[in-house]
Amino acid sequence: MYLIITRNFPPEVGGMQNLMWGLTNSLSKLNMVKVFADYHENHEEFDGKVSFSIERVKGPKILRKYRKSFLINDFIKQNTKINCLIADHWKSLENINTNKKKICLIHSKEINHKKGSWLNKRVLNVLNNIEYVVANSNFTKNLAIDLGVFSEKIIVINPGIDPVYKVPQDLMKKAEDIFGAKKNRLITVSRFDKRKNHEKVIMALRNLKEIYPDIIYLCIGYGDEEDNIKKLVEQLNLSNQVIFLKNISNDLKNALVASSNIFIMPSIIDKKSVEGFGIAFVEAAQFGVPSIGGKDGGASDAIVHEKTGLICDGNSLEDISASVDTLLKDRKYKQYGKLAKENSKNFYWDKIIENYKRIL
Repeated sequence: MYLIITRNFPPEVGGMQNLMWGLTNSLSKLNMVKVFADYHENHEEFDGKVSFSIERVKGPKILRKYRKSFLINDFIKQNTKINCLIADHWKSLENINTNKKKICLIHSKEINHKKGSWLNKRVLNVLNNIEYVVANSNFTKNLAIDLGVFSEKIIVINPGIDPVYKVPQDLMKKAEDIFGAKKNRLITVSRFDKRKNHEKVIMALRNLKEIYPDIIYLCIGYGDEEDNIKKLVEQLNLSNQVIFLKNISNDLKNALVASSNIFIMPSIIDKKSVEGFGIAFVEAAQFGVPSIGGKDGGASDAIVHEKTGLICDGNSLEDISASVDTLLKDRKYKQYGKLAKENSKNFYWDKIIENYKRIL
């Protein structure tokens, strides 16, 4: 039996939730799986459809952590057939008492604490005393080593995706209606966080619209920076070039990505916050949409520079503008998109899970 300990799990939405779902679902085809997940209001319908057991733990955040640890420790005592514990966060293993094999996934932001700090020491106390640390990118691996994680414990396994074979035609039509007559289409699907860098993309649009009058930028998501970004659009008089959407279905999101020309997220480092990988780049690639990502973080594991997309300096308006221009000029995004679609197959879960099998 594999024991999955996660703070992020569907029906809650997000990149980490998709990662833990894909990993758990793939592992359930190899062995019995038991999941300990945080409580979600609408979990009953979702949990009833899966082929494995999910135990939801509720309560205030600080108390939930200890309550979950108590339940897991008790479960381990009563079940001798557990082969391995797999956690999505080092804190999920901090209070687990067992000699069973332990694997922890790391993603960058959650381990990025100053070396020698109290939090850094807690991170190292967990990660340097388990069997394997799975980094989501080479960037995350190098960050972990710099912060004191033993290099011999770290293995890089990129997040996987489930293939999307076809988007319903009625939603493709709806996507076309949303974009309207605008033919040069940029899209970002992410939280509105500073590190995602919507701000610089919008600032770059001010010049790009002079070259491409029918350019449009669709932002799908929500977050702390949403109001600030919308104010910037108004200040730069770009209301005709930027569309904001949130709380839409996954199928409509896929239709909008599939109808776009470029997925753009030139991430930057904001304090301790950094993009460890960027699964959204791969999700866009499977629709034949190339990406523009930032050099700060793990985007280069998801984007093959000058083949499936471009890596740029997210702090440079000129570099962002030049990258967009490169892909839009002569519709070069089509050539990049074909290579991106082919490369996305390397991230299908049936291939990614083989890397986990080697350490399980």
